[in-house]
Amino acid sequence: MKKWQMVGSTVIGATLLLGACGGGNSNKSDLKGQAKGDGSSTVAPIVEKLNEKWAQQHPEAKISAGQAGTGAGFQKIISGDIDFADASRPIKDEEKQKLAAKNIKYKEFKVAQDGVTVAVNKDNDFVTELDKKQLKEIYSGEAKTWKDVDNKWPDKKINAVSPNSSHGTYDFFEDEVMNKEDIKAEKNADTNAIVSSVTKNKEGIGYFGYNFYEQNKDKLKEVKIKDAKGQLTEPTKKSIQDSSYALSRPLYIYVNEKALKDNKVMSNFMKFILEDKGKSAEEAGYVAAPSKDYQTQLDDLNKFLDKEQTSKDKK
Repeated sequence: MKKWQMVGSTVIGATLLLGACGGGNSNKSDLKGQAKGDGSSTVAPIVEKLNEKWAQQHPEAKISAGQAGTGAGFQKIISGDIDFADASRPIKDEEKQKLAAKNIKYKEFKVAQDGVTVAVNKDNDFVTELDKKQLKEIYSGEAKTWKDVDNKWPDKKINAVSPNSSHGTYDFFEDEVMNKEDIKAEKNADTNAIVSSVTKNKEGIGYFGYNFYEQNKDKLKEVKIKDAKGQLTEPTKKSIQDSSYALSRPLYIYVNEKALKDNKVMSNFMKFILEDKGKSAEEAGYVAAPSKDYQTQLDDLNKFLDKEQTSKDKK
């Protein structure tokens, strides 16, 4: 699997644009134009994989996308700077209100499934499982040492690492584990830096998207998480897809309705994503949603576009 490197949004945008100029497929469309996106660094590898395929068929229809973080992506779609926002969490009420205030309507699409994976240093020989209460103790700063979490564990200071608040993964963890209390840990915008911190510190613990663990599992140790019923769960493709893993979540793309109506590149790219049925998500190290979910969303999108076209024809 190609290793995903966290880079600035300008660079990744340029990378995706360059990708859209490649491809040796002779069956190319004459679609021209551009669609712009930004947002989640978790979703970014999926969009990159999709764009590689898209570019082979549509060399003149360019897709640019950054990875400024889920929150930043929503800010940019609110300000009208982009056509679509990648998100690793659902849109917040305050973001909905800001869009409504600007009379911006949007469509939500679930494009993949993910499992936020908790991992410790590979040489940690005592942490094999945690429940959400213990995770909260660690990430609230209440537990300073491993012994504070479990009195059978060593009296050694925990080095907890977290994404910063620009990431949807941070928001998800805050909601699912912290009950909206503040996360008190070393924070980093770069997920690769979080992985690196855990691999270099024997007392390290971190959390990130499933694909980051998969790409680094030779250097990390996954921690099983107890669900609300006390059942042990671990992130696998099956448990993530059926949401039985305690920290599973959907991944999203939010699209400005006006862009869907007026920008053929955007509407066709969104159809292309749904028709892909999660193959690119799997290639990027994530998990496809159930196939029927993609078909249902594609049917709804086609109905929306047909309705808009009928409305235009009547004018």
